[in-house]
Amino acid sequence: MAFYDVYSHPALIRYRTRVCTRATLFVCVLLCLTYITPLLVVYRSQGFWLKSSKYEEQPVIQFQYDMIVIGATDTAGSYIAWSTFPNFNRLIGDNLRIPSVSVQEEDRDQDGKSDFLVLQINIPLKPEEQMFGIQLLLTFSYQLFRMSTVVMQTLAFVQHSSPVPGSQLFICGDLKLNQRTPLPHRGLHSTYNVSLIDGSSLFASTYDLPNIIRLYQQRNLTTYLSGVIPVWTVGRAANSPFQISAQINYTVEIITFNGNLISFTGFSTYRPGFWEMIKFAWIQYVSVLLIFLWVFQHIQTFVFQNQVLPTTAVAPFKQHSS
Repeated sequence: MAFYDVYSHPALIRYRTRVCTRATLFVCVLLCLTYITPLLVVYRSQGFWLKSSKYEEQPVIQFQYDMIVIGATDTAGSYIAWSTFPNFNRLIGDNLRIPSVSVQEEDRDQDGKSDFLVLQINIPLKPEEQMFGIQLLLTFSYQLFRMSTVVMQTLAFVQHSSPVPGSQLFICGDLKLNQRTPLPHRGLHSTYNVSLIDGSSLFASTYDLPNIIRLYQQRNLTTYLSGVIPVWTVGRAANSPFQISAQINYTVEIITFNGNLISFTGFSTYRPGFWEMIKFAWIQYVSVLLIFLWVFQHIQTFVFQNQVLPTTAVAPFKQHSS
């Protein structure tokens, strides 16, 4: 009659020795190497703590309807200007030109968040005036919610000049986030939720564009127009206004979060919490630990099976049927 295996299991053999022996020392050293070496390997490979990762978020952006427009009417420094701030308009006197403005924000995918801004500005000019350059400053409300809640006031600045007088400037670009220090992984961040321009001020320095940009760039969180494509159109008809057409896209941000305090430019970063770092560190540690467990287990088996270090082998208990 043929026989076949119906079940099998490994037999446990124990190797015994006294406390102060070479075998005991060998096991202690091997245990330290097994559990400490993977920790050192992972740490030295720059992969233990979570340092950077990414996720996508569509920011909530709203145009604040505050703007400053300055146009160069010749190459000798003459200019015209207008803003939504009455005190600024009073300061520029005869250089004031009141334009017609059309603003439209559209939610293309119907998710409750605006996707882009369409802006049309028609600046009236005198018959003898020509436009050689434009500076345009716009303000926005910018909010993030997925990790830390960020609420702030930001701006976008565009300037373009040409040696040839023009009739229209068309610009298209993306409003992007820029930061210098990581954000906390949770909580409210509203430090910059203040007006960028004090419209109640009577001083000309308050509305000076270099001064506004300088103070704005000192912040850790800013926005800027990326990928701007200006199109300058020449050949303005007599008594026709100069036209500024702009489309500013509110794109999905690639948010990068950072586990240390190193500054990054061009990405939005935040400091992850304790459990987020531990989750990443545990995965890295265990993946290396399994390799060391396999290697050192085979080393111990070889050492004790071949009695490289003297021990007493205890075979498993066997029961015999009577």
